[in-house]
Amino acid sequence: MADAGNKESTTIGGDEFTNTELENNKNNTEGSTLLRRMEISVAEAEKRTGKNTVNMQEIFTVYLIETRSIDAITEGHNPAPDSLWRRYSEFEILRNYLLVTYPFIVVPPLPEKRAEFVWHKLSADNMDPDFVERRRVGLENFLLRVASHSVLSNDKILYHFLTEADSRIKALSATFRVKNPDKRFTEMKHYSDELQSLTSQLLRVRARVADRLYGVYKVHGNYGRVFSEWSALEKEMGDGLQSAGHHMDAYAASVDDILEEEEHYADQLKEYLFYAEALRAVCRKHELTQYELETASSDLISKKQQREELATGMVRTFSFKGMTNKLFGQETPEQREAKLSLLEEQIVQGEETVTEKTVECEEYVKGAWVDMQRFKEQKDRDLREALIGYAIMQISMCKKVCHTPVEVWKCS
Repeated sequence: MADAGNKESTTIGGDEFTNTELENNKNNTEGSTLLRRMEISVAEAEKRTGKNTVNMQEIFTVYLIETRSIDAITEGHNPAPDSLWRRYSEFEILRNYLLVTYPFIVVPPLPEKRAEFVWHKLSADNMDPDFVERRRVGLENFLLRVASHSVLSNDKILYHFLTEADSRIKALSATFRVKNPDKRFTEMKHYSDELQSLTSQLLRVRARVADRLYGVYKVHGNYGRVFSEWSALEKEMGDGLQSAGHHMDAYAASVDDILEEEEHYADQLKEYLFYAEALRAVCRKHELTQYELETASSDLISKKQQREELATGMVRTFSFKGMTNKLFGQETPEQREAKLSLLEEQIVQGEETVTEKTVECEEYVKGAWVDMQRFKEQKDRDLREALIGYAIMQISMCKKVCHTPVEVWKCS
């Protein structure tokens, strides 16, 4: 970007990156992918205890990232890998940075943060060793996919994320913070968060109900076996007990079809769970467009101020350049005219840029807002149909449940 954007910087791993460098960083795609130059792995996970942002004790998991230069291995050396620990939240910040910086790229996803929608034989505990191991594998897969991408792999921030243990990656979350956010998109972000939260709660409740339902049905399978074994001991009631056992077995076996049908409705809910992330992506793209407009406007204001200071000889703010002029004398008229001429050209270019960014931002807002309203109508219609269908299925299931005891009673 321009000079005004250069005044703000982000510190990562001890290095200073200006906003212009962060913006231009996405054009650094020369050379091979990072995965061709470096071995990358998430070697292990470890539980730790520490204080969170509100100074409360918490238990969390960190993951060991190991990297090693392939050039050293090719030359016959076998150096020990460089390593550092990262929390899952830091992976999230990295991915959010990539999403904002490269809106034209399909950024690889992260594994789930919490064990959700588990209804049978799987632990929903975030600290469960099996879940932590699955997430470790997912995080490694995320890094390998990013490091093998022709554009993402050459990002300087990604390299520092992998190699700098003291990298203050959290500073990135404020890099693209706009000064005057659009209230409609802020509300849309809250809407997407609420949509994801409520849909997740609904799916979690459904998973718990399905788990209990599965247990109830399978208990009746045990009753069926008992009736079948009992029928072998009874002469007069043997046929009735055998028939009752068959009904119990059929009832127990029907749960698989019921849960399979439920999965159809659960998948419809999951679709809108993932739509919530798509909504946030639209909001992030708007923030980036707004950020570029504000940066261009700030740069234009800075250039006009410089022109005024050169024309009047009055320096409004302290600068090293102003102090130098006081110590070693003012610039010659020719130098001043040349700088004024250059500034005039830059101001004209800046005004054109601001106009272009303003039009781009307005068109994006107009198109995005229309599509968001269309999405809301679609969501209301689809979820209404899905929930009505789910209710009808539950009613049908209850009728079958009521029919089974009647058939068993007839066998007695």
